Amino acid sequence: MKALIRYLRDLYSGPFQATLVFSFALVAALTIGAGIWVISVTINSYLSEVMNERVERDIRLAENLYELKLREISGIATQLSIDTLVLENLADASHGDDASIQVIQTEIANNIGGLALGGGQFVAILDTDGDILVGQILTSTGEQQSLETSGNWYDLPIVRQAINQETAITSTEVIPLEFLESVGLGEQAFIELLDTPRAAPEPYDPREGTAGLAMVSAAPVLDQQGTAIGLVLVFHMLNNDFTLVDQIRDAAQIDTVTIFMGDLRVSTNVTTTEGIRAVGTRLSQEVGDIVLLEGREYVGTAFVVDQDYITRYEPLNDHAGQIVGILYVGVRQASFFRLLNTINQRTIIVAFLTILLTFILSTPVSRFITQPLKELRELVKTSHRVADGDLSARASVIPRGEVGQVAASFNTMLDTLQSTQEQLVHSENLASLGQLAAGVAHELNNPLGTILLYSDTMIKERSEDDLSHDDLKMIFNETERCKRIVSALLNFARQNQVIAQPTDINAIIHELIEVAPRGIWTENVYFKTEFDPTFPIIDADPAQLRQVFLNLMTNAMEAMPDGGVLTIRTRNGPPGSVTVEIQDTGAGISEENIGKLFTPFFTTKPIGKGTGLGLSIVYGIIKMHRGKINIQSETGQGTTFTITLPVRLPSTGEGSSPFQQENEGDQSKIG
Repeated sequence: MKALIRYLRDLYSGPFQATLVFSFALVAALTIGAGIWVISVTINSYLSEVMNERVERDIRLAENLYELKLREISGIATQLSIDTLVLENLADASHGDDASIQVIQTEIANNIGGLALGGGQFVAILDTDGDILVGQILTSTGEQQSLETSGNWYDLPIVRQAINQETAITSTEVIPLEFLESVGLGEQAFIELLDTPRAAPEPYDPREGTAGLAMVSAAPVLDQQGTAIGLVLVFHMLNNDFTLVDQIRDAAQIDTVTIFMGDLRVSTNVTTTEGIRAVGTRLSQEVGDIVLLEGREYVGTAFVVDQDYITRYEPLNDHAGQIVGILYVGVRQASFFRLLNTINQRTIIVAFLTILLTFILSTPVSRFITQPLKELRELVKTSHRVADGDLSARASVIPRGEVGQVAASFNTMLDTLQSTQEQLVHSENLASLGQLAAGVAHELNNPLGTILLYSDTMIKERSEDDLSHDDLKMIFNETERCKRIVSALLNFARQNQVIAQPTDINAIIHELIEVAPRGIWTENVYFKTEFDPTFPIIDADPAQLRQVFLNLMTNAMEAMPDGGVLTIRTRNGPPGSVTVEIQDTGAGISEENIGKLFTPFFTTKPIGKGTGLGLSIVYGIIKMHRGKINIQSETGQGTTFTITLPVRLPSTGEGSSPFQQENEGDQSKIG
């Protein structure tokens, strides 16, 4: 170490030489830094332009494939409308002739059997009154099913216009629930609306979640005189059918594709943080205002489900020119930023190496320039040593002539400069060390922040037989579990307002029994309902009450793993209020745990199966509705939750915070 210090002192023995070296390095650093900035700005601008061009190309490809699907549907309708066998047998089929119906069924099967783009299709032959005579459904798996139900479709605007004007029409349409249920497609159309950050307070189309968005073609069947004697109706419903969006993504190499009905995602390959398709989430309000309300294309960065994307949105119009949906393509902005960061990091590394090389090369150059002053520097050093009291100090070079007089002065100056230089070097070393430590700490933040992202990536890259797969899975799952707990805690602590509106509690409970519990449905649990026919419509927030009843029903189902009876009762009373009871025949709750049920993070479920916040959220919602909730439970006999709600909320239409209300009643009544 001492030898290295002596070498450096000898190497930079003169301040003028050190100044030259650092000056060269500083000039190089400034020049390279300016160059890096220009290059970074240029690359950033170029990549932004390239990404925008890519997204523009993607939306055009998506539109072309979408139009191709429309033309395919139109081709089926047109082909069947001019099919000779259909024309010959349509009249008899309208009178119920089985042979004629079978002939037309065969023709329909022949026309839809070899679709190029695949996906589910609905094909039907209607009479001029709009009644379905015969039809088939082609599922997304390629299975053909004869239409067992029928109905009148004349009130569907595109059908009515095609019949009345005797002309074929093809467009994107919204098909109301009553039409879909008549042909058994109501379940496919149903989509549960999910809470989505930055979405508008209310859906763009009130039918969202129940109606279906479909690519529809209606072609009239004309006799020899050109008079309509029937109609061919063909449509491909997009709700919960991902064939088209996945085909667009794979064929055009597009990152993400989505089709919206209004502002609701009905078909998408955008995924949530849990890796599932984001069906049921909604469009951000800022984008919806531009595309849905103003009818303009949206181009730029947009918040999609849970992160920013570089996007393009195009409105979809029905046959009347009304905006009914949106076609979207997008690229994750994070991938764009990763590319930029990689380029910037490599540019900085190159710049650092260039500056270091400049510093190294400037050392021999500076020595060559300062060599004539070497003797003078030695004289100055000697003079400084003499001035400090070392009278025996002599210069290493013998001065000649008048240089001797100058040597003494220069030696003194040199000694002072040497002392000052050592102090400066020491200070600079300390400053550099501090900057290095700060820089290392700063650089470590980014890798630490990407642990979650890369753990997910590593899981996907490794097979389940890999020794590290389980460890990575544990890292990812535990991180996700923390996120779920924090999210639930935020939901509990957030001060929500009750959006009061006329609410039919019987209808909500009936809907939940039919749809919501399917994810936990067991064959051994029997649902029993006792609805009061005089039960009134109350002022409440239906979305929040749906969450309350779903939570309590889910807990009741889980309390009966071996089966039982789940009874739900509603009754009008006490005066000015209504009562809802949810009773199970499960294991019951111990007396010591009843008082803790609404405590945040308290749960009797195994670790990892619950956060302990579900009933806390239920408690908060009931309190915001100015209601009460109590529990009656007997171990081994079951549990009954009784909820009392006012029929009318205060005129402000808002519920108070659950933390501002005091507990009322005895210990069994919590609220």
